[in-house]
Formats: sequence, structure tokens, C-alpha cells
Amino acid sequence: MSTEDMAEAGRTRLASALIANGSLSSDWLGAYNAVPRHLFVPDTVWPGMADGVRQGEAVSRKKDSYAWWNAVYTDVPLTTQWDDGEHAGAGRGAMPSSSNSMPTMVFSMLKALEVRGGERVLEIGTGTGWNAALLSHRLGSGNVVTVEVDASSAAEAQRRLARAAYAPLPIVADGADGYAKGAPYDRVIATCSVRDIPHAWVEQTRPGGVILAPWGPEYGGEALVRLTAGGDGTASGHFVTSSAFMRLRRQRADRPSSLAYLSGPWPADGTRSSTGLSPEEIGGWLAMFAIGVQVPEAFPLTERYADGSYTLWLHDSAVTSWATADWEPGRDEYEIVQSGPRRLWDAVAEAWTWWDDQGRPGFDRFGLTVTADGQTVWLDSPDKPVPQHR
Repeated sequence: MSTEDMAEAGRTRLASALIANGSLSSDWLGAYNAVPRHLFVPDTVWPGMADGVRQGEAVSRKKDSYAWWNAVYTDVPLTTQWDDGEHAGAGRGAMPSSSNSMPTMVFSMLKALEVRGGERVLEIGTGTGWNAALLSHRLGSGNVVTVEVDASSAAEAQRRLARAAYAPLPIVADGADGYAKGAPYDRVIATCSVRDIPHAWVEQTRPGGVILAPWGPEYGGEALVRLTAGGDGTASGHFVTSSAFMRLRRQRADRPSSLAYLSGPWPADGTRSSTGLSPEEIGGWLAMFAIGVQVPEAFPLTERYADGSYTLWLHDSAVTSWATADWEPGRDEYEIVQSGPRRLWDAVAEAWTWWDDQGRPGFDRFGLTVTADGQTVWLDSPDKPVPQHR
């Protein structure tokens, strides 16, 4: 099969899948057809795995063109950079730092952006340039500003955009600051996740304009939030759907290992107890989100063992408190150890119980309000903030 045939077959197959799952709407189909994904994918990529957060082995266009074309036109994210560009070679690095996003998420976000034509858009995170090209096709390049913190990624994206005959305004800078010179914008779209919406994005959005960003608490779990700017320095809106993006560089967490929390041999100064709440119950993406919005500045780590059991570690960002929960198959009581001023297991269990008592609401029942002083997560309406366990 020729390159042209592989490209056409792949594009048709992927379009059918995206239309079937509802992410590719009719008003974005023209952009999809005009802006082939393969033009914005480098020669070596690491396709995403089924769970959405792991990467498979490297696929090289030069070594296996069939596998490369198949990866490009499969509905998975493609990691394109590791460790902020410091990693080289075909092996996986320590941390993925740039990607060509999963097509379902790309077009779900563009659909949620609700553009009709002529809007000015600020994109945070150029990446490979595919999203900027889609926006440029739909709105005109002159209406798109795209910001990328990584100079090398920005340069490669600009070359790809130029070859495809698109010329959005490229800015190499920290996306947390937006781009004030081009403001105000009708839409702001982030292709990296945040735990705090930068207020610069609110300030640079027209009253009634939309800010669309993947948002997740420190604890874990993440969802796409759609905020409407109020014109008074605030923005508010509901979460839309689950998401999983790389974190904005300025907001990456520095997470110490569990050893940094222990004052001596196990169990150090920890207090033992037991619980009937299984660590399995609190490990899902939605459950982690619901817990994380209530238990700020805390995060989990999992230590797995050869027999299938594991220890769930809970840490606070200030390195003052920790907890563990031991899970073993077939048990209905689990050992807990806690230490420090924050009783982290108790806080997580109470947060999970609150979520369970509310009927285990999905992402779309949660919302976020952003002001100059901070942000508040709420359930159903802004006058119902979620409880906090600090």
C-alpha cells in the first residue's frame, strides 16, 4: 500500500471513529479533512496505552512505516518528547513532556470551545502544532495566538505549521502568563493541565468569553473545565468531561519519596489502626478527583508487591504528615498507619464518604469559580462549595 493510500485509509477510519463517539462534530469536519494529523507528528513517537496514562514502545516512521501510520491514525495520544527534551533515543524517558493529544480529546475540546467563526483564540501549549492548525483553518491564522514554553518544540511546530500553510502568532514563553499584548481574547484553550487557573487567563478574556482547560487537584484525577469570564475579574463554570494531560511546567509538583517522611524504622512514629474502606474503592480517576478537591496539598503513591498486594502511601506537600493503607486480596479489613498533624487517611476516608453520600456525582456536577484571590470547587452550584480537609 502506498503512503498516500495509508494516509487516506487512516484518516477515513479515524474520522469514522470520532464521528461515532460524538467528538468530531460536523462544523469541525472540514478542519479535520484539511489538516491531516500526520503532518504534525514527528518520525518517532510513543503511542499511548489503553489506560490513557502510559506509553508503549517507540514507533519509528523510518524503521516501520506501517506501524507509524497506524499509530498516527489510531485514537490514542502520541508522546513526542521526554524530560523536557533532555532524553534521547528510542527508549522511554522518566517523564513525558510533550505529545500530540488523543484525537477524541482534541475534537471534544474544540467542540466545547463553541466557536462560530471570527473569534480570537489564545492557545496555551502549542505542542506539535496540530491544534493550532485546526484553529487556524476554522478561524483564520490571524485570530490565533499559540504559546509554547519549550523553544525547541515551538520551532518544530512552527515549521510544521508553515509547511501546512498556517501562520498563527507563535509565542515562546511561559503559558501561565498568557499573552497580554494580544488580549482581549474570546476564547482561551489550554492543552496542558493546571491545578490553579492562572488569573492572567481570566484578565485576558473578554466578558462572556470562554476559558477551557484541563484541571486537576494535587491528589489526582482530572477533568476539563469550561469557565465563562464575568468581566469583573472572575470566571466560573462546570467541568465537562474526564481528561488526562501533562501539567503546565510552572505547576509541576516536586514529590519527595516516602522515605523523606519517615523519622525512623517502620512504623516510625505512626499510629496503627484499621479500616473497612478498601484502598481499591478510592483509586479510580473520578474518586481521586472527588477526594483531591477536598484534601488539598496531598497526594498518593502506590508501592506494589510481587504477590499482587500493595501499600497506598498518602503524603502532604509540606512533608509534615503521611499515612499508609495496606491492601491484600480477599481481605475486608485493612491496616492503616498515620503520622503527623494531618491525619491523611482520616481526611481521605471522610472525603470519599462525602462523595459517596452525594450519590457519587460525576465530573459534570462539579464546577469551579476563579477570582483574583483564588479558586473554589463546588457541587451543582457556586453556593455549594465542597468541604475542605486541610
